[in-house]
Parts: sequence; C-alpha cells; structure tokens
Amino acid sequence: MTIRHLRIFVAVAETGKMSAAAERCFVTQPTVSQAVRELEDHYKTALFDRLSKKLYITEAGEQLLSYARKTLSQFDVLEANMAQLQRTELLRIGATITVGACLLSSVLNDLKRLHPDLRTYACVANTSVIERKLLSSELDVGLVEGIITSPELAAVPVVDDFLVLAAAKDHPLASRREIHVSELADWDFVMREKGSGTRRLFEEYLERRRVKCRIAWEATCLDAFKSAILYNGCIAAVSARLVENEAKAGQIHVIRSAESEWNRSFYLVCHKDKRLTGPMRSLQDITRRFQKPEFLEDMETGTLVC
Repeated sequence: MTIRHLRIFVAVAETGKMSAAAERCFVTQPTVSQAVRELEDHYKTALFDRLSKKLYITEAGEQLLSYARKTLSQFDVLEANMAQLQRTELLRIGATITVGACLLSSVLNDLKRLHPDLRTYACVANTSVIERKLLSSELDVGLVEGIITSPELAAVPVVDDFLVLAAAKDHPLASRREIHVSELADWDFVMREKGSGTRRLFEEYLERRRVKCRIAWEATCLDAFKSAILYNGCIAAVSARLVENEAKAGQIHVIRSAESEWNRSFYLVCHKDKRLTGPMRSLQDITRRFQKPEFLEDMETGTLVC
C-alpha cells in the first residue's frame, strides 16, 4: 500500500466513478481499478459495492477514507516543508573564539551577499568543542585556529595569522625593547581555557624551551581576557588580530617573537565524507581573501628572544 494507492482511492470515493478518478489522477481507468483491487486485497475487505455498474462505498471504505484523507494531508505538509528546505539551505558554521571575534561577522556578511537565501547558524567555541561537533554532525563546517587531531576531519589552511604577547602600556615589559623567553616565568599570565588552539600553540612553545609560566587568570570571554591585561597586570599570548584596536590606541604594548614558531593558520574544517555545497565552497573562497595582519609593521614593538 502506497500514497499513490490512497490518492486513487480517495478520488474514486469522492467522484463515485472509476473514469472520473482516472481523469483526476492522470492515469488510466484500468490503473484505477487495479489500485482499488490491490487495496482490497491488502486489507482483506471490500471497499466498494458494485451494484448496477455504480460504486457504493462500504463501511470499511468509509473508515479508510477518513484515515486516507488525514494521511494525505500530513504527507502534503511533509512534501511542502521539505521543498521549502531545498529552496532555503542551512549552513551550520563553527568558529573558534579568536576567529569568531576577528573574522566571523565579515565572513558571514560576504557569504550572505553571494547567497541571499542561505540561512546560517554559527557556534563559537574552542577548537576541541568545534571538532567534536563536526564529528557528531552538529556542524557542517568549522573555522578554527587550533590543530585538528581527528583523522575523520579534513583541514585546509585559509588565513595566515600569528601570535604576539600583549601587555598593558604601563607593564614593566612594555618599556623593554628585548625580552628573553626565560623571563616569562616571572610574570602573571591570563590564558585561554584548555582546548583552545591558541593556548596549545603557546604552551607547546614554552615546553620546548623548558619555561613554565605563572597562570593567574583563565578566561573564555575575550572582554575578561583583555581586562586582565589592561587592569590586572597580566600578559597574554593572543592573535595579533585580537589586540589591533587596543595596540593602535596605545593601550596595549605588543611583543613579537623573533622566530616564526608563532606563525599559524586558520583552517577550514569539515568531515571527510561531507559533500561540499556551493555555500561551503564560497566560504572557502571568502576566507582566503583575508590577509596576514600588517598593522604592526609601522608600530614600535618589543621582541621576544631565546
């Protein structure tokens, strides 16, 4: 028994004639007769009495007619809603906190201009959370600054970035032209939460140099993070993009690494089995337009050396 059987049966019941039902359903009269016969065989009961070449619906037929109309109504709603989904595509994007603060709004605006009918959902969390949501199909694509560990996910570098040390303008390190990495052990740090790609990169850098920093704050909220730098004497390893406005305003002093170990990329990530849609390809093109931060080139900064 199929939806097609029910449509033909309702047409026969409402028109009272096989020929009229055939015209309504755009099928032949033998097809209508066969569909009714198959329904009667399936339910093992007569749905119509045939008297003097006229059809009279039976009590069983009346019951089936009631159920059939409800079923077809629900099916039509299903079809309409699924057709609407095809017309209005949803893209679920995950972004790490640094990416969410620096790039995500601009990326989504550019994406909307290319795909006006696209609906988007954005989730901002750290790298480990975004990775988990991609694996469980809660997200379609991610923009992350951390290293992806799952072999089930494919990561493509799309944006160049680098870390800097940020300190308030009146911090003792702000007056120094050169700082040795071993001195970092003497100062309070504000660090991102565990699972952050930024934190992982910086901690691995310190481990290679056998330096242990003193963590005074842990913060996910970027406002709290910057407050710890500006007002509580903490220093922090952050994306240069995150402190651009404060550095230009003279509120934050930037210390750059003399090496390239703090250079990194933001990655576009999706499941290896995920079908790339048009909006996902557009997202990749859009993110590649963002250049490496250059605002520090004409700014006086400190230098971290080994």
